[in-house]
Amino acid sequence: MFDTLRKIINGAKADYADIRYEIKKDTIVAFNGRELSQIGSNSTDGYVVRVLDKGGLASVAFTQLTDASKSVRFAAENAHLIGKARKEPVRFAPTEVIKDAFIPELKEDPRKVTMAEKLELTRKYNNIPLKYDKIVMANISYREICREKYFLNSEGTEIREDLITVQLSGLITSRDGNLIQNIRVGAGGSDGFSSIRNQEKLFEENTAVAIDLLKSSPVKGGMYNCILNPGITGVFAHEAFGHFSEADIIETLPAMREKMKIGGNFGSDVLNIADDAPMPGQLGFYKYDDEGVKVRRVQLIKNGVLTGRLHSRRTAAEFNEPLSGHSIAEDYNYAPIIRMGNIFIEPGSHSLEALLGMLGDGLYVVDAKGGSTSGENFSFGALYAYLVKNGKKTEMVRDINISGNLYQTLKDIKAVGNELVLRKTGGCGKGQLNLRSSLGGPNILVNNLVVGGI
Repeated sequence: MFDTLRKIINGAKADYADIRYEIKKDTIVAFNGRELSQIGSNSTDGYVVRVLDKGGLASVAFTQLTDASKSVRFAAENAHLIGKARKEPVRFAPTEVIKDAFIPELKEDPRKVTMAEKLELTRKYNNIPLKYDKIVMANISYREICREKYFLNSEGTEIREDLITVQLSGLITSRDGNLIQNIRVGAGGSDGFSSIRNQEKLFEENTAVAIDLLKSSPVKGGMYNCILNPGITGVFAHEAFGHFSEADIIETLPAMREKMKIGGNFGSDVLNIADDAPMPGQLGFYKYDDEGVKVRRVQLIKNGVLTGRLHSRRTAAEFNEPLSGHSIAEDYNYAPIIRMGNIFIEPGSHSLEALLGMLGDGLYVVDAKGGSTSGENFSFGALYAYLVKNGKKTEMVRDINISGNLYQTLKDIKAVGNELVLRKTGGCGKGQLNLRSSLGGPNILVNNLVVGGI
């Protein structure tokens, strides 16, 4: 394959060229209630070529080898035109030349598990909530994506890497009269099919929560001190802060670049945030990004001080900062953009019981349910929460929305729990879908959060 790819980009008369070829297999089993709504596998392949010439960068995606020379020519012509129109030329930060093949070790290769077994396992999990009277719907699906990637550039790098993702996820819906409640459930990862076996307890527990929510009351709106559990801590780290750590988000926003200066005081001194894509066994794991750069762990915040950010080769040159290996594409249809891998608030030293004691009265908020950001302001829904009185969790409450200002909230983090939990399913929709973007953290104690409710 590398011989073929080399011949393709040798036709590019340019300062730099690279090409990525992928074979992608997508398998899905989906239930809508007790009905099997979808089952099957689909295999596709394609190429993305990028050309950097005279300060302009352009890319072209194509699926037929017969279109290769035409696509390279188009990319080169477009790069030349873009270079003429730019005030500042595009530059790539230098990186090492790599020749490697990386095939991850899996705890049971999903490609060796029959479709019949995938169907029956998904059906079993889907049926667990449906045996309860108050559960009116379960929509559980299994998805498996296998990407066999080949990357080659004109500098001499040649990399083969496989990315294999499995996830079991969906929605459990309960109802009592006109009151309807939903709970999300998910398992999976990048380390093999075994990650979705033996998940009966997970489905039973989430079903119980969906039923309990029918007996809960809406939260009373106001200002609360809160403990955020790892699920919503991770969403806060990803959505409210993480995207601003992606250099391509802030590069054209002078005010944000000023606020996001390395070395600036950015939060409480108990706050540490990292993106650790090389962390083995996690959903966001990979070894090389889609520019052929070896990914590394990046310390984004240390003791409240901004210490790093995520880069492509282009933005690393633009910011004059170190490469991080975070330029990722959804698949062969796209050129890469900067993406988070495994982003999380690092654990501290406090048990949950200690945090509850420090909180005294407030809310223990559990797992995110959608949300949005607008500049430095955020708003997240939560699945549910518990009222905390005198350091003890009491009744469950629902219909919770949390909002605040990123910078103030980072400073209002008062204590950090000692257990790190990363999400096993998920993704990020920035420009392209990235199923292998994980998030998480410990329980954290945050003061002065605005909580919407009745």
